[in-house]
Amino acid sequence: MKRDIHDYQGIINLPRHISKKHPHMLIHDRAAQFAPFAALTGHGEAISETARTVDSRIVLGEDAVQEISEKLNCIQGNIKNGPAVIITYFVPDSRKNYGGRYVTKQTGVKKTDDIKHTISLTDGTEVRYNDILVIEIE
Repeated sequence: MKRDIHDYQGIINLPRHISKKHPHMLIHDRAAQFAPFAALTGHGEAISETARTVDSRIVLGEDAVQEISEKLNCIQGNIKNGPAVIITYFVPDSRKNYGGRYVTKQTGVKKTDDIKHTISLTDGTEVRYNDILVIEIE
């Protein structure tokens, strides 16, 4: 049924009802009632996080592990001179249960710890022996 504007002529100039129970709502608050509803809060972020790529950890062969071990022994024997190295190591991803990324640094070595199986770099980074992919002594 189509209504004509003339159907409202009788009520168009009547005073607006003001409730005695409910306080007047500000325009900003009224507009909020019609804001889009985000039923899946955080869903977009979860999809973005899932889509974010990470590197897989490379499993080294026995020869590569032996070579790294020999270089670490060489560094340990020369630790007083603060040997400079180029080291590539794996950093596990803090937000995923798998993967991470490989980082390469050119830095000095402060110390090695055979009990904790770590190498401490002069920039404050501590790298586990098992996370080292390549280490070169300069």
